[in-house]
Amino acid sequence: MIQKRFLIFRSWVVSLILFNVAEVCWGGMVVEELHRDIEGRMGRIVRYFTDDRFRTDHIEGKVSTIIDFRGDRMVMIDHSSRSYVEIPFSRWEKEVAAKLKQTAPDINPRGRRIVVQKTGDKAIINGFQTEKVEILADGELIEENWMTRDVDLREVERVMEKVARSFAKEFKSEMKEGREIFERLRSYGLPILVKDYTLSYGLGGITVMEVQKIEKKDLREEIFLSPSDYQRIIFEVPKR
Repeated sequence: MIQKRFLIFRSWVVSLILFNVAEVCWGGMVVEELHRDIEGRMGRIVRYFTDDRFRTDHIEGKVSTIIDFRGDRMVMIDHSSRSYVEIPFSRWEKEVAAKLKQTAPDINPRGRRIVVQKTGDKAIINGFQTEKVEILADGELIEENWMTRDVDLREVERVMEKVARSFAKEFKSEMKEGREIFERLRSYGLPILVKDYTLSYGLGGITVMEVQKIEKKDLREEIFLSPSDYQRIIFEVPKR
């Protein structure tokens, strides 16, 4: 269950890194990737980034999520039922943080000693020049990231503090280790391929994320709007 937390956090961190690359470098970007979900399934994801908004389409799952930071707005779309839910993004953060605390309350308060180090190994992955970076916790290899600086990251360092502040306060204690890894990893560039060693019981790394394509693109406004021909579902907030 704790590993599921980290999978959620990793996906969120990668999205925020890409979001800031798009914001300061290009103004519009489409990223195609393969990503393993918290149930262990590998699926195709397309992400759209522009200004203070991004959208994620889960192709096999036929669901989409739109997040608008400036407008404090989140839209969750189910294409199979042609319906959607729209709520304040700040409310979603609080609710997810509360669920994470309920599902995995026993976190090691001591924490683990995290080491992030380059190995010197290099490879071209999906057209990107990458370098292997390992993450160790208490001396045990838990993850390898193949990082690239092919994407223009000159301005990203300036806005990384903004990335950290994008997380709600509720997540800080729950994601302490993940945030530490993010802070140490970000100087190496953008992750193109990520392998997790905690899921395989000593049998080697399992690919949990692979970026296949990054494209600069002017995006239509309607990509980030609620679908006008879908039904909006309204959830009543229980009274306490």
